[in-house]
Formats: sequence, C-alpha cells, structure tokens
Amino acid sequence: MHPFRFGISASRASSGEEWLALARRAEALGYDSFLMPDHLGRQLSPLGALAAAAAVTSRIRVGTFVHANDYRHPLMLAREAATLDLLSGGRLELGIGAGWHVPDYRQLGMQYDRPGIRIDRMLESLGILKRLLAGERVTHRGTYYTLDGARVAPSPVQGRIPMVIGGGGRRMLGIAAREADVVGLLPQFNERGRPIFTQASEAETARKVGIVREAAGSRDAFERLELNVLVADGGVIGGRTPATSALAAVKSLGPLAIGGSPYLLYGTLGQIRERLLRRRERLGISYYVLHVPLMEPMAPVIEALAGS
Repeated sequence: MHPFRFGISASRASSGEEWLALARRAEALGYDSFLMPDHLGRQLSPLGALAAAAAVTSRIRVGTFVHANDYRHPLMLAREAATLDLLSGGRLELGIGAGWHVPDYRQLGMQYDRPGIRIDRMLESLGILKRLLAGERVTHRGTYYTLDGARVAPSPVQGRIPMVIGGGGRRMLGIAAREADVVGLLPQFNERGRPIFTQASEAETARKVGIVREAAGSRDAFERLELNVLVADGGVIGGRTPATSALAAVKSLGPLAIGGSPYLLYGTLGQIRERLLRRRERLGISYYVLHVPLMEPMAPVIEALAGS
C-alpha cells in the first residue's frame, strides 16, 4: 500500500515573484508535488515555469500533469525532461497523455484526430521517449515518427524518471497500467473534448481500477502502481478557512459531495480523513492532486495524512 501523496496543479501567476512564492508555499504546507498542465491560452509554459519553481524549493517534486503528446516531438520532449530533471536535482515526474483540449488543436492548426489515432501516436512516442531517457541512441522508423541516431545528453539525474499517464477509457487505462508508474483515473472525454461527468462517481472509478488491475497482469505489478485522482473541488468544514463555500457545495451537491465522488473532497477533517483511508484500502487510490484555490483550505488534510 502506497503512502498518501498530495500535489498542487498550478498554471498562472501575475509575476515571477508570485509564481515562486506559490511554489515555496506549496512546499511549506507539506505538498509532495508541484505540477502543471500543458495547454495554450492563459497559462505559463510548463518547462520554464517548473525549472523556476525547482530553483526556489528543495524537497517538493515538480512535474507535468500532463504533456499533450501531439504538441511535442518525443526527442524534444526527452531533451527538455532530462534538462528539467538535472536542474531540479532529480525531482521530475513526467506526465504524458494523448491530448484532448480541442481549442489547443485549433490554435495550433492541427487536426483533432479520433481517439484511436491520438493514442497510437502517443504510444509510439512513449516507447521512443523511454529509450532516449534510458540513455539509448535511437534509430526509429515508425508510423508517426522517424529518428536517426538520436540521443539525449546529459542524462537525467534519476535512474528512471517516474512516468504519469492518465486515462478514462479501457485502452488508455491499460496502457497506463503497463507503461506508467502513476495512473491518473479520469472521466473520459466526449467527441468535443469535454469530460463525461457521469463517470465521476465512486462506482465508475472502482470499475476503472478493475481495468487497471486486470491490465497490470499480476498483483505485484498492480501494487507497484500509484493511483491518482485530480480533485475538482473540496473544502474542510470547520477548517482554518471560512467554510461557507464548502457548506454551500455540500447542500447543492448532496450525496455526490459527501463521499459520492473521488473528485470532490468535502466534509469535516475527520470525515475526509476516514473517506480517503477507506478509499485507499478499497481501491488503492493514494495520490491526490488539488488546484491552487484548494491549497490553503485543504492544508489540514495534508498535515493529517501526507506520508502515512
């Protein structure tokens, strides 16, 4: 059973000092990772921003949550990942996904291919990426990528950079189970690139965990995996920050807020603690990532459970 880990997903700041202060604060509150999504629009560029965050912290891990594969050639991504791992002193977690955000594809002038093609492309890229980060000189001629004697130097500080892959469908969950160190459990996205919210229930999450367990192939392989959830919203009633918003959410969402979805964390500190312990015991979920607005309100949960 994995100890609990908690991360922060951040993407914006109005100044460099605000961004650095955010990374320092996340570390001071006991969070285990400081992560960034990979979208266009109003967000900082992940690799430069994460390098800056790593420079002003010493313990917290930094990472992408997650890179959209279609935006970067695997050789370029491997080079950037190795550099960030070196600059952070071996604290990188590298997340990769097939891409889903339709407006990004539109801005890039890229075709938003059907899921099977995007996943095929990601899988080919992932194999190349792993070989490069392992120090191999790679010659590859595949369906989507061609490399000739490519290599990455300097090598990552870590012997093996932990890989994070999220998924909601059977195929992506199976790939994550076989290829990743951390499996992100997600609702699937529809053809317009929007999450299917009916998949946010605990029952649906349990079904997805079953897919991961089966795809892992053995009990040892499954137990090696960290299972992760990105929390959409939450609040500690009776915590350090005003509970008005948390109470309002509980009243409006009802059973879904109180234990009905792994993607929502509302309740007293005792209720949340008990729920996460029970869910880890039943489903194996031990790694939760929170958005920046939840960083301070959920600090008592991190204090109570991180590392336990």
